[in-house]
Amino acid sequence: MKENRKMELTSYEDIFSTEESRQDATREKVMEIPLSELYAFRDHPFKVQDDERMLDTAQSIREYGVLVPVIARPRKDGGYELISGHRRKRGCELAGLETMPVIVRDMDDDAATIVMVDSNIQRESLLPSERAFAYRMKLEAMKRKAGRLPKNVSQLGTQKRSDQLMADQVGESRNQIQRFIRLTKLVPSLLDMVDEKKIAFNPAVELSYLRQQEQTELLDAMESEQATPSLSQAQRLKKFSQEGRLSLDVMRAIMSEEKKHDLDRVTIGSDKLQKYFPKSWTPAQMETQIIKLLESWHRKRQQAHGR
Repeated sequence: MKENRKMELTSYEDIFSTEESRQDATREKVMEIPLSELYAFRDHPFKVQDDERMLDTAQSIREYGVLVPVIARPRKDGGYELISGHRRKRGCELAGLETMPVIVRDMDDDAATIVMVDSNIQRESLLPSERAFAYRMKLEAMKRKAGRLPKNVSQLGTQKRSDQLMADQVGESRNQIQRFIRLTKLVPSLLDMVDEKKIAFNPAVELSYLRQQEQTELLDAMESEQATPSLSQAQRLKKFSQEGRLSLDVMRAIMSEEKKHDLDRVTIGSDKLQKYFPKSWTPAQMETQIIKLLESWHRKRQQAHGR
């Protein structure tokens, strides 16, 4: 005789609670994590500075808290690597907070890089160097991800080129993206001058083709001649470099040339002008008075010639 066995049926409550548990396990949660456990993203290209905007951010956090959680991923060595929210973390530090809200995601290096760049790239105040390194990091990550497509999926015909896809996303042309990436080839001192608007963007792109030793020597030539390259000068420096004929003497000769806009401009230092005007006068007031005096002088000369 067969033994009677009780069949245990799962209740509706158990079924639904199990399904809810599964969904809850996959749902992202906001966690309060100590600032000491949050580390900057490796090679993060965006500068976090204690400027006026940062002080405003800190004050807002004091008053309202962190309204948008940052995104981070677990580190192998413990703690969490920030993907987005480096400025918010600094704002929390200045505001005296010890923790902040964080969404933790498991992401590989390339996915994390793309999210990190995308969360910062639309800021209006980006420096050329920040945009340059961000574009390079994202494009390299996109190319690696494209290279890992399944074997049965062909990239040709079904996928845009990585640089074209990126151009569509950031609203730049492929050529402009490549030109920004060229800036990452500049030595740090030259790149700083681009950020400080001492060297214009187009000449800087041309200078990026010079070898690093040549760029260092160019800094010496610029210092000795107290000049920065125009676009035409930068193009000639690049040409001499490609021909293997760029020396320090050639650089100095090019940098010593008078630029057209210098020939069309007369500059008088404020130290020479200040003794003729009240100390409280602004440059605009001094310029207005100088023009009036020149007009008066010009009229007197015309009257003298008409006699």
